[in-house]
Amino acid sequence: MSVKIRLARGGAKKKPFYQVVVADERFPRDGRFIERLGQYDPKQDPPMVSLKEDRTLEWLNNGAEPTDTVRQILRAQGIWAKFKQPA
Repeated sequence: MSVKIRLARGGAKKKPFYQVVVADERFPRDGRFIERLGQYDPKQDPPMVSLKEDRTLEWLNNGAEPTDTVRQILRAQGIWAKFKQPA
């Protein structure tokens, strides 16, 4: 079972809103997930990002793979640098 950190879409048509979730890669994009880590709203200026940093780092350390978009969000929030720095 490969675990991914990815975005699950919500909101109305033309008004997207995303949840950052941990899910098995076999499940559909908006389907079942293991844990909700935060939210991402690209329509606000600047885009709103709210993440549980401790839980996100724990999932990354346990081997969860972020998607490309989530990796960019983690870099912007500084979480990716904390994950990559040597302990």
